[in-house]
Amino acid sequence: MTLQRSSSFNALLLLWLAGNGLRLTILAVPPVLALIILDLKLSGTEVGILNAIPVFLFALVAVPGSLLIARVGAVPALIIGLLIAAAGSALRGFASDPWLLYITTIIMAAGIAVMQPSLPPIVRQWVPDRIGFATAVYTNGLLCGEIFPVMLAAFIVPLLAGSWRASLVLWSIPLVAIALIIFLFQPGGKDAPVSRHRLWMPDWRDPLLWKLGLIMSAPNQLYFCTNAFLPGYLLHTDRTELIGPALTALNVGQLPASFLLLVMASRWERRKWPLLSAAALGIAGIAGILVSGHAWSLIGSAAMIGFACAITLTLVLALPALLVAPDDVPRMSAGIFTMGYGLAMTISVLGGVVWDITGNAAFAFVPIAVWMLPLIFFTLRTDFSTRRA
Repeated sequence: MTLQRSSSFNALLLLWLAGNGLRLTILAVPPVLALIILDLKLSGTEVGILNAIPVFLFALVAVPGSLLIARVGAVPALIIGLLIAAAGSALRGFASDPWLLYITTIIMAAGIAVMQPSLPPIVRQWVPDRIGFATAVYTNGLLCGEIFPVMLAAFIVPLLAGSWRASLVLWSIPLVAIALIIFLFQPGGKDAPVSRHRLWMPDWRDPLLWKLGLIMSAPNQLYFCTNAFLPGYLLHTDRTELIGPALTALNVGQLPASFLLLVMASRWERRKWPLLSAAALGIAGIAGILVSGHAWSLIGSAAMIGFACAITLTLVLALPALLVAPDDVPRMSAGIFTMGYGLAMTISVLGGVVWDITGNAAFAFVPIAVWMLPLIFFTLRTDFSTRRA
């Protein structure tokens, strides 16, 4: 193995680990949520607030994260974000009431919100010749980070005597380890020169920012809203036995797409047809959920949605590093994250309002399906072939 190949492999491994760090502590909660509800006596509204906090922080802190990157550099910002998220996750284990749980969750989510805009410039910095592939690598790590806490909970929680507090503290440890590994083994070593970016505030007048933000909002809202409304829809249609399998299919369905992109990302990174195909697949998945009379058809439709979301998210995450000048990548990424997550929350609220007005959970999926249209329209209207100077 040549020195260059060894360096590239190390960078990709670090990116994969960083991707895991984006989701490990967030998805540590669902497996122990029932224990948290019983211990802290959470109401349904309080559970909803707890679940909404991370998405809200992802939108709110993305731009301050860009400022931090401009001040200290992308890699130091990533390490700082990992340590903040680890501290917040560990502190959640000591929460004695819902408000302390909210505050510590805000700390954790703020750390992750700082990490997200740091990764596109790091991809550009570490693997400039394979941006699409490197983005697929860290997105694969992100998806694995969603699955590991859920898969391992059945083994870990009993070892911790059924303590949700110890479980949340335990899942903070990998983030500290990832931060230390990146600090020590980053390309160039711990004394590697810091690449700072002069610009940090997104240019809200830039049409490309709005196009990419609206494109990213489509898979974000499709994923989060389907996770939110699918259980209610199945409860409304008296098919509660399908809630677990359908949600599992929705989330696990992302993995085949992620592994496919590890092979195809470099070929697809500037192409429009994969994004358009994913949009069509997502809309077909929504339709399949609403019209499926057979259990396996509904589960397959949920998996289609997960597959479509992973394809779109990975390809869109690579676009800032592909389309804009290096100094603009952090602020463009921050603006896209702000719009992508902010609009996802808006569509979620709108879907709930439509559900309440109609009294039918199926109508909650109407705004979700309609909001896939910007993905199609702006993909067709955006030039992915050139990079700004």
